[in-house]
Amino acid sequence: MQVHSFTLEDVRNAMDYTLLKPIASKEDITKFCHETIQYDFKTIFVNPYYVEHAYALVKDHGIKVGVPIGFSLGGATTSTKVQETKEAIKNGAVEIDMLINLGALKSKEFSVVQQDISEVVKASNGLLTKVIIETALLSQEEKITACQLIVEAGADFVKTATGFNGGGATLEDVQLLRETVGPSIGVKAAGGIRTFENAVKMLQAGANRLGTSGAVEIITGNLSTSSY
Repeated sequence: MQVHSFTLEDVRNAMDYTLLKPIASKEDITKFCHETIQYDFKTIFVNPYYVEHAYALVKDHGIKVGVPIGFSLGGATTSTKVQETKEAIKNGAVEIDMLINLGALKSKEFSVVQQDISEVVKASNGLLTKVIIETALLSQEEKITACQLIVEAGADFVKTATGFNGGGATLEDVQLLRETVGPSIGVKAAGGIRTFENAVKMLQAGANRLGTSGAVEIITGNLSTSSY
């Protein structure tokens, strides 16, 4: 089987550059936004509190602001996630990455899980929605079930992980998610992607998007011990 090769531009365009550390200051966010402009990244993700600030800094540069919803545990009520989504959109967010209700999934309350997703999709009002499933915390069967619920709920992407709850993107999980959702739904690999080579492998395994706090290092090839 021929393996598709990906250029530096392909990787740059697929990356969602993230700064989601709970102790990130406004100064950190400002520096992060300036880096995004400097390296021509297309999408950034910041916590809800910083959406308005980040949007003000990047809106004139064709850069999209995304926001995590129900981050980083997923246990918020659906109404809370919906309100968080609406407020983030009001503040400038145009991509929504919500965390699945892991407790409900583990409890086999599948209708609850699906409804939770579909209400956030509805609140997103046509904006791109991705659903984080935390693959490291799920069995193979649960990963497949989660993907099926995401498709049924009308979301646009399934995403591997937050990077905050142990484990991250693996090639095996990306391949499984792609096989489960088919070609019509996006797959976002996130968690632990720190090198250009690893980023390319994720894309070759079936990912459309890459979530990473190490986007600058990936593009420049300069690995750093610091992490956003």
